[in-house]
Amino acid sequence: MNKAVFCIAQTNDQVEHIISQLKAAGFDNNDISVLLPDKCSEHEFGHEKHTKSPEGTAIGGTLGLGTGAILGWLAGIGSLAIPGIGPFIAAGPIMGALSGAAIGATTGGLAGALIGAGIPEYEAKRYEGRLQGGNALISVHTETSEARSKVKEIFEEANAEDISTTGEVEPPHH
Repeated sequence: MNKAVFCIAQTNDQVEHIISQLKAAGFDNNDISVLLPDKCSEHEFGHEKHTKSPEGTAIGGTLGLGTGAILGWLAGIGSLAIPGIGPFIAAGPIMGALSGAAIGATTGGLAGALIGAGIPEYEAKRYEGRLQGGNALISVHTETSEARSKVKEIFEEANAEDISTTGEVEPPHH
């Protein structure tokens, strides 16, 4: 049974750390999804835009993700605008769940698309709030409980928040 483990990361550094740990642990880049607000337009990344050498701007500069190199390893990374919320950067399977028809057809916007990606409704609503607050969502699709445990370990080691698994109802950890 293919399940996914989800978490919320608060910073781009945390996102990159988690992705590099997943990569090092041998997870396939097609199984990892990342969804994060595209902060290009915000002052936080203003310095990226004013570099004198345009050729020095790798994927990180383009996407406004700080270094961003590790995110370039993910499958199908791209930008998408989520109605009512704004621009996001998405990569991996979630990109398919969110792009085009999925969002247009869902009245629930982001939460609806997350529910479509297999996240329980109450989690999806909470994640939507976290994403609107500028946090990033990371998910990893796994085949085995060993793989799920490994993903949770990586998430926990990185101090990720709101860790949950689809298909399993677990009490929230406090």
